Amino acid sequence: MSRDPRIPPSPSAEDYAAALEANADEAVLERDEPFSLFADWLAAARENEPNDPNAMALATADADGLPDCRMVLLKDFDARGFVFYSNAESAKGGQLSANPQAALLFHWKSLRRQVRVRGPIEPVTPEEADAYFASRARDARIGAWASDQSRPLEGRLALEKRIAEYGLKFGLGEVPRPPHWTGWRVLPVAIEFWRDRPFRLHDRVRFERAGEGWTKSRLYP
Repeated sequence: MSRDPRIPPSPSAEDYAAALEANADEAVLERDEPFSLFADWLAAARENEPNDPNAMALATADADGLPDCRMVLLKDFDARGFVFYSNAESAKGGQLSANPQAALLFHWKSLRRQVRVRGPIEPVTPEEADAYFASRARDARIGAWASDQSRPLEGRLALEKRIAEYGLKFGLGEVPRPPHWTGWRVLPVAIEFWRDRPFRLHDRVRFERAGEGWTKSRLYP
């Protein structure tokens, strides 16, 4: 049977050798807490990923438990958790309100690494949301006012008209943060680090919250 050309071939021996070389440092996983390791992996991604190294899949569920997933951008992280921003009246905003917990997945293909995060969420403070919104490009700030995110749009022209209207409204003045635009912080109870190893014998290390600290375990691939 011939291989379906739409499915990429399995990695070659050369690919595996490159993966081994890129991930050979065993000490990289010898940490007592996850955030310094995440910072190192994100820094490596910023140097190697061609687009959006801070992109992450955000999984949520509605009040009935039906899951949903989309790509968003990580905008901040520290020992408290991982922060992203969006429209609170969007589909994701409604799901986070009804079911305030989420999962994240970072996948850095060029590094053959991924990180999974799970936990409850909390809103960022108004001061945090204001500070980040003010750092965005002016056109993006106007777009946040113009877009009724996740709701039906009769055509691209309607969106462009709203953008023009809000552009005229704010003129050359400051564009304040819309009341419906905010951020959330995922408060991790578990963070798992995965890196590719030959023959699907991958490294998996999971940190789990234990009071003020973390426990760590290795998992079978």
